[in-house]
Amino acid sequence: MKSEPKVQSLDRTFDILEILANEQNGLTLAQISEKLDLPKSTVHRLVGVLLQRSFVRKSSDTNRYRLGPGFIGLCSHYLNNLELKTESSPFMSELSRTTGNTVFIAIRQQTRMVYVDSQEQFNSLRKYSIIGQQKPLYCTSLGKALLMGLSDDEIRILLAQEVFERRGPNTHMNIESLLQDIRECRRRGWALDNQEAEPAINCVAAPIYDYRGQVIASISTTWILAQHPEMVPEKIATLVMKAAANISSNMGYIGESSRL
Repeated sequence: MKSEPKVQSLDRTFDILEILANEQNGLTLAQISEKLDLPKSTVHRLVGVLLQRSFVRKSSDTNRYRLGPGFIGLCSHYLNNLELKTESSPFMSELSRTTGNTVFIAIRQQTRMVYVDSQEQFNSLRKYSIIGQQKPLYCTSLGKALLMGLSDDEIRILLAQEVFERRGPNTHMNIESLLQDIRECRRRGWALDNQEAEPAINCVAAPIYDYRGQVIASISTTWILAQHPEMVPEKIATLVMKAAANISSNMGYIGESSRL
């Protein structure tokens, strides 16, 4: 049974990438064609798409093709997430033990924050069910901590199409209200969800930085107000910021927050 045209093209594209990955000096179009036993016209078309997406680059001196920088972006996100979970685990456990609360790690995907890990004081299936779940940036402390690395204008552009929905009694209902909050978050170094994502729950988060000084994730702890009336956000924030600073340091960040 023959492959469908699109599937066949995809298969051939991966063949090209695999042989280029094993050729340090690169290959010419003719060499790729010969190694894969494909018409030059087919190879030229597929390589053209890879060039446009920067997955392949061509040397103007030798006309040889090599893997391009496009893979760096793809791989860095994957490797960062693997490293992030490894480096954050002991500090998440310490924060959960110190506060008695559940602790979360999240990253940003476009206009949403995505849970990538969680820690609590007892084993729970919820730990696994929440990983991969998405929530808005504008009403969560994790989301607002992720926005702290962007300028006001960048946030306006990012959330230009966002519909602000009331999810708790204190949810921000427009971009200007959110930006005012983010400015305060930047000033103090942490973000607060004061019954914004849902009623009766508070959550404090801080950004996690990488070696470039860019916000790549955020860490938070959350509690039910009625169960912990003694918990003050400012005091909890000190512990959350310490955990974020330690994780950031392990991710290669050198800056003020890594010295807490």
